[in-house]
Amino acid sequence: MGRVRAPELTANLGWLNTDRPLSFAEELRGQVVVLDFWTYCCINCIHILPDLAYLEEKYADQPVTFIGVHSAKFSNEASRETIRAAILRYEIRHAVVIDEDMKIWRAYAARSWPTVVVVDAKGVVSCVAAGEGNRETLDQAIAQALAQGRAEGSLAPGPLELQREGEVRAASGLAFPGKVLADAAANRLFIADSNHNRILVAELPDENGHSRVLAVIGSGSAGRDDGPPDRATFNHPQGLAYSRGKLYVADTENHLIRAIDLNAYTVTTVVGTGELSNDCAGGAMGTAQGINSPWDLTIEGSTLYVAMAGRHQIWRIDLPVGFARALAGSGRENLADGPTETAALAQPSGICMLNGTIYFADSEVSAVRGIDMATEQVFTVIGEGLFVFGDVDGSYPDARLQHPLGVAPWGNVLLVADTYNHKIKVVDPGGRTVRTLLGTGKPEASAGDGQVAFFEPGGLSVSGQRLFVADTNNHRVVELDLATQSWREVVLTGISGIGGREEESETPTTKLAPVNIAPDRSIDLLLHPLLPEGAHLNGEAPWSVRISLGDTVVSQVTGKSSELPLLVKLPAGAVREGTWSILASVTYCTTADGGLCAPGTHRWTVPVRLSGTDSVLRLDGR
Repeated sequence: MGRVRAPELTANLGWLNTDRPLSFAEELRGQVVVLDFWTYCCINCIHILPDLAYLEEKYADQPVTFIGVHSAKFSNEASRETIRAAILRYEIRHAVVIDEDMKIWRAYAARSWPTVVVVDAKGVVSCVAAGEGNRETLDQAIAQALAQGRAEGSLAPGPLELQREGEVRAASGLAFPGKVLADAAANRLFIADSNHNRILVAELPDENGHSRVLAVIGSGSAGRDDGPPDRATFNHPQGLAYSRGKLYVADTENHLIRAIDLNAYTVTTVVGTGELSNDCAGGAMGTAQGINSPWDLTIEGSTLYVAMAGRHQIWRIDLPVGFARALAGSGRENLADGPTETAALAQPSGICMLNGTIYFADSEVSAVRGIDMATEQVFTVIGEGLFVFGDVDGSYPDARLQHPLGVAPWGNVLLVADTYNHKIKVVDPGGRTVRTLLGTGKPEASAGDGQVAFFEPGGLSVSGQRLFVADTNNHRVVELDLATQSWREVVLTGISGIGGREEESETPTTKLAPVNIAPDRSIDLLLHPLLPEGAHLNGEAPWSVRISLGDTVVSQVTGKSSELPLLVKLPAGAVREGTWSILASVTYCTTADGGLCAPGTHRWTVPVRLSGTDSVLRLDGR
């Protein structure tokens, strides 16, 4: 690009994670600006986030401003609500501008994700770095731009003071759960509570949808410590696989495979060095073998198969000795079938076994693909290439998916989390067909007719006719009856730690006078939580409500709305007498804040008597 003036950050769809728009002509004058061109599906973009976080911390007291320029690849990635969720899921602390139709991308002549541009204090481009592994280069460019600005007297006196967005603590107690695994034989449900950096071990839900938490594995802090459950640490874990008393975990951002002993709940490391590795072959043992963003797991006998999203490969691990090596994929990102060693994959993020064949969700090519283990050939069931995607049921080659992340066997077919289409689909590998099973295609929690909806579901697990879905951006696990398509949110009880009951003590509480409601009738709750003056509910983010009676959770509901009050329908079977505790978790925005929104919680306690005729209960926090 050369020494040219940085184009202005205009012609965009707005700003997120900041209380005001930013421009080189005004707020950014005298700042060294670091622009990260990214799209949130991209594993390489995810890989450089730790580098950016490191540099942000290093230069926190300097006039250096980091800005993400979100230039979307997939159509689903071009909306404010999905980008907002990605900012929170990836814990991004800097402002993000939404690049409409990649206009800013083209103005800066970017050619690949990620591309990072450093702009000096005079608004001139001083460095362009594409791809991963550029922390040192960017560090030197920032330091040089600061030194030059001081020498020329063009540097601002200090950093910009910007407000950041806060994350809602969902009433479910979960934060962006990535994967889920049902173990019917032992009556257990395992949940990767990804953004809480922990694994939950619970009972399978009872007839009321309640699931008792048996153990919380992980302190909640991001790290890679082995040991007992309260001291072990993970870093945004994803895939889960169970065998012979051990739960294996794809510890994604640690680049590790971990194992949890389900008797003592202690954690050990099976494979990985803890550092990102670009090894495409493998062949070493255990903690001597580096790996790259393992995203999902499946197991057969003593062999663990890994969807290695970061290297665009499938790996296998011989569990008795920890021997790890690549099974399929050359490491080149693309869709190309053929022998396992030369085939090209693209960010595989879900994996399962069906009738002796490995199937995987190859997310960046919006495909479902397989490995014939007898012939060692990779084949494609659905999918056409890196930039071919959509939401089309039917047969290959016309059928389309959009960035699927999960896959699970169901009889002789596959269930697929068609993540960016917010749907669950059925894929028949033999007929190469796709049909929608569940979901509206919109990022929501439920449809107007009461049918289930999803917001970027990431993981699936089937147990008989029960399907469990990690509904990632709705911060919940959903249980569905595949025979009737009836559904309910899984209500986790006895949960502790991050997002647990002890945090509710910080929540504003309104104590109401006793009310008399009708027995044996469903009740409509109308909730109006207290918001700051001038604030409004953010219709782009899910809200959640949890209703408890003592230590018993009566109901848990997730929804999306831009209007208050929140409507929660409580079925007659859940209406009980006693003192109810009702916790609402919402996201609100103010007009003055532009793209900035904040979390809000409100709790009501109300003694309820079943001796009246009312079927509506109004709860006002104002």
